[in-house]
Amino acid sequence: MISLAGRDILHAWGKFLFTGIGLGLLIGVTLIMAGVYRGMVDDGKVLLDNSGADIWVVQKDTLGPYAESSSIPDDAWRAIATMPGIRTVANVTYLTTQVRHEGGDVRAMVVGIAPGSVGTPGWPSFLIGGRQITRGHYEAVADRASGFQLGQRIQIRRNHYTVVGLTRRMVSSSGDPMVFIPLKDAQEAQFLKDNDAILQNRRRTEANPAFNRPGVPGLLEAVQGSQSSNNSVNAVLVTLQPGTDADATAEAVRRWKRLNAYTRAEMEEILIGKLIATSSRQIGMFLVILAIVSAAIVAFIIYTLTMDKIREIAVLKLIGTRNRTIAMMIMQQALALGLIGFVVGRISATFAAPMFPKYVLLMPKDTLTGFVAVMMICALASLVSIRLALKIDPAEAIGG
Repeated sequence: MISLAGRDILHAWGKFLFTGIGLGLLIGVTLIMAGVYRGMVDDGKVLLDNSGADIWVVQKDTLGPYAESSSIPDDAWRAIATMPGIRTVANVTYLTTQVRHEGGDVRAMVVGIAPGSVGTPGWPSFLIGGRQITRGHYEAVADRASGFQLGQRIQIRRNHYTVVGLTRRMVSSSGDPMVFIPLKDAQEAQFLKDNDAILQNRRRTEANPAFNRPGVPGLLEAVQGSQSSNNSVNAVLVTLQPGTDADATAEAVRRWKRLNAYTRAEMEEILIGKLIATSSRQIGMFLVILAIVSAAIVAFIIYTLTMDKIREIAVLKLIGTRNRTIAMMIMQQALALGLIGFVVGRISATFAAPMFPKYVLLMPKDTLTGFVAVMMICALASLVSIRLALKIDPAEAIGG
C-alpha cells in the first residue's frame, strides 16, 4: 500500500513537488498571520509589564491612555499617594506621533516619564545600550525597533532630542516603538499650543473686559500664563504595597477621587478584548479563507493525479486490489502533499517572521494545531478523488 503511493509520487514527482512548495507558501502565510495575532497579544501584555504599574488612574468615563484620549491634572497623584496601600505613583503621558530625523520620520509612541530612576512606574526597565535619562530636558531613550542610534538627534514636534539610551521590546499595543522623554517635554509636545495659537488666544483674552480690568493689575498676565501652561497628563501609574488588594484600591480611587482606575486584569481586557478583538476577527476570517483555498488546491491536484492514472487504477481492480487499498493510496498521497507543504510553510514562516514590521510570535502550540489542521484538510480533500477512483469501471477504463 505504501509502495503503491510512493511509486506513484515518484512517477509524478515534479508536479507533486512544485504543488507542495506552492501549498507550503500558502501555509507559511497562514502561520505568519497566526503569529501576527499572537504578537499583538504579546505586545499588549509586554506594554503593561513594562509600565511597572498595578493600577492605571485615568480620566473619568474613559478606557485609559492606551485605548482613548485621557487628560487629568498633573497634581492628581498627590491625593492618590496618600491612600493606604500605595507604594509609588508617577505621572505619565502617551503620544503617538511621527518622530523626525535626518533620514525621514518614524511613527512612534512618545512616552513622557516623571523624574526618578529605574523602578519608577513608566520608566524603561532595562537598556541594551547607553544610559537612562538624567536631565530634565531634551534627552531620549528609544526602542531599537525605531532604528535610532546612540547620539542621534531626533525631533519631536518643535524640540530636538539626543538619543542617550536604547531598549528593546518597548512597543505600543499597535507595535509602534516607544521613545521616552522627560515628562515636562512630553506635556509641552502633547498639550501646548503652537505660537500662533497662543498669540491668537492672548488677543482674545486681552479683548475680554472681564480679564483686562484697569483696577486689577496682574489679572490679565495671570490668566494668559495659565492658558499657556501644561498641567495635564494622560494617566497616573500606581504600584501597591505587597498584600494590598488592587481591586479594592481601584474602587476607592473611583469612589473618592472621581477618576477611573483600572487594575492589571482590567487593562489587559481592554487591550486584548477590545482593541485587538477587531484585528483578531479579521485575521480569523483570513485564516478561514486560506484554509478553503488550501483545501481546493489539494483537492484539485489529487483529483488531477487520479484522473491521470485511471487506467492504472482499473488494472489494480482487475488483479483483485481492494477498494480500501486504493483509497488509502490516494489518501497517503494527499497526506504526503500536506506534509511537504507544511514543512515548506514552517520553514518559510520562520525565515520571513523577522522581516515583518510587526512582531510575529510563532508558538509551538500554533504549529501543532496548524499541522493537525493541514493533515485533516488534506484527508478531507482526498475524498473527492477517492470517490472517483472507487467508481471506475475497469472494463470501460481499459476499453476506452
